[in-house]
Amino acid sequence: MALIGKLSGCVEISADGHIFHELIRRKTPELTSILPDKIHACDLVEGQRGNVGSTVCWNFTLEGEKKISKMIIEAVDEEKHMIVFKVVDGFPLETYKSLTISFHVEPKGDRKFATWTFEFEKLNASVPYPTAWLDFNITGIKELDVHFSKK
Repeated sequence: MALIGKLSGCVEISADGHIFHELIRRKTPELTSILPDKIHACDLVEGQRGNVGSTVCWNFTLEGEKKISKMIIEAVDEEKHMIVFKVVDGFPLETYKSLTISFHVEPKGDRKFATWTFEFEKLNASVPYPTAWLDFNITGIKELDVHFSKK
């Protein structure tokens, strides 16, 4: 069984890609009011919010358990509405050697798709793939899309 892996999930959205990009990059505190059952805090630890090199601490509930994950922003692409985070502390580094999470919005014809990609290295072969966290993020995008479609 491979210890290095990559998972992706994609969902069609109706809201503009820049809305999601700005929320996940610069307006993370707003996520706590839009998704209060999922995201409890998103605090800037170091740097300037949304900039490459800045560190953010996420507090969230995954599968009924409260989790804390500290991430650094590794890359940003305004055109592709893309942001890449690398987990540097907390969940899930107790079971994964490394985890990088990227988000981007891609237009296909007159439709738009939001994609999450998880690239990881497990500590050992018995560690499960991070499908629950990927599903959590995909569900969050769906809920955000509904929220912004009502406006």
